Amino acid sequence: MRILGIDPGTGICGFGVIELKKTAKNPTGKMQMLDTGVITTPANTPLPERLEDIYNSLHEIIELNKPDCVSIEKLFFTKNITTGISVAEARGVVILVCKQHKLPIFEYTPNEIKKTITGFGGAKKKQMQEMVKMRLGLQEVPKPDDAADALAAAITHSLYSRFI
Repeated sequence: MRILGIDPGTGICGFGVIELKKTAKNPTGKMQMLDTGVITTPANTPLPERLEDIYNSLHEIIELNKPDCVSIEKLFFTKNITTGISVAEARGVVILVCKQHKLPIFEYTPNEIKKTITGFGGAKKKQMQEMVKMRLGLQEVPKPDDAADALAAAITHSLYSRFI
C-alpha cells in the first residue's frame, strides 16, 4: 500500500510518500520512503495563483507516485486566523485534487499524529523528526520540517490502517 502524506500550507505544503510492504516474514509490514518534499509558493504571489500552483504540483506528485490513499493533517490554529484561513483554502485544494484522483482520504489531528509517532501527544518537533527517521530507516532527518510532518502523517495512517 502506498500512502501520500500531506502537511497542508499555502507557502509551504509538505508531502511524503511511503510504501507499506507486507511479507510472510513481516505480516504487519515494513515502511519505506519513496518520495518527499515540499510545494512552495512565493509570499508575494496572489492567493489564487498560489492555490493553482499547489493544485498543479500535487496533481503531478500523485501521477508520479500513484498512491493508494492520502493521509492529511487536520487544520489546527489558535492565534493567527488570517493564516488559518489561507491554510484552510490550501487544504481544500489538496482534498479536491485527491478526490479527483479518486483517492480515499484519511485525516488526523496534529496530536493524533504526535501520539502515534512518539507515544506522546505533546511531542516536540525534534522528537517527531527523529522518530520519522527511525521508523523509515533513514540516514538523516527529512528536510524541511514540512516534509517530515507529511511523512509523519503517512506513517500515522499506515499504523492506523492495520486496525481498519
